[in-house]
Amino acid sequence: MKTSLYCLIFFMSFVFSKANAQINLKTEYISTSTYKGKDDHHPRAKGDLKVIQGGFHVPLFVKMNENNRPTAWTIGCSGSYASLGNKNLSRELCPTNILNLQIGLVHTRPLNAGWSVLATVGAGLYMDSDNLSKARWNNILGQGGIIFIRHLRPNLDLGAGAALNNTFGFPMLFPALYLKWSLDGRYEVKVALIDAIQASVGMKLNNLLKLRLMVEMNGMLALTEKEGKKMYFTQQYTVIGLQPELTLGKSFVIPLTVGIAPYREATYSKRSLKDVFSDDDETNPHFKFGFYCSLGISWRF
Repeated sequence: MKTSLYCLIFFMSFVFSKANAQINLKTEYISTSTYKGKDDHHPRAKGDLKVIQGGFHVPLFVKMNENNRPTAWTIGCSGSYASLGNKNLSRELCPTNILNLQIGLVHTRPLNAGWSVLATVGAGLYMDSDNLSKARWNNILGQGGIIFIRHLRPNLDLGAGAALNNTFGFPMLFPALYLKWSLDGRYEVKVALIDAIQASVGMKLNNLLKLRLMVEMNGMLALTEKEGKKMYFTQQYTVIGLQPELTLGKSFVIPLTVGIAPYREATYSKRSLKDVFSDDDETNPHFKFGFYCSLGISWRF
């Protein structure tokens, strides 16, 4: 199965693990790197990536039970814009802009002392243009899902369920996984499989500053047409880096990440099951090694 399928599953979910209202802003940059296509016809092709993203979620209703687990309804919106600084590379192989806008409603409730259920429903706009006037119904995905979460330990949650979306022009179910594990104290370990793949190890230097070594896989999606055929473009990248994080009071967190992006996939695929579940030996088009940096801010209230 092509790796882009995993990217689709992660993009479709709005999952908020906190009952607080929160606003997030983040900017990312991946330096210029060489492009490698399915053939060697583009030896001078290269490009960088700039991303701006933001979002918020607000609890509409929250009630905690005796085990401190919430019954909650939460609404959230997010948006991300990517500018791909491509050189010697046509738009037929890689777009120059990607715009993603999403809105979702999340409901979570405990079933008993050991289990909770989380359900999501939402919609998103996924374009390979920054011009909203070019948006069409083909750029919109409806999505939903349900996950049953087992609280194995106070610091370990594991869940599984199903996600529903219309990526291929009709409703289809995909498996959905949920993992949240953390060890807190002066030294911390965190692993999360929620809306992206994230893992980190770090230490608290003082009450204001933490330092982590982190790994994350993230990306963006665009729905489009090429030569009259429905296609989707996935921009998927892995980041490895050091992340100092500054905490100001109880509300503001400012993470800065500096590291590398070893591999940045940039692939067009047909919106058909046959193409997604094919497993050929060809390497997916991608950008090679690049340097990575990002700066974010979160405000919880």
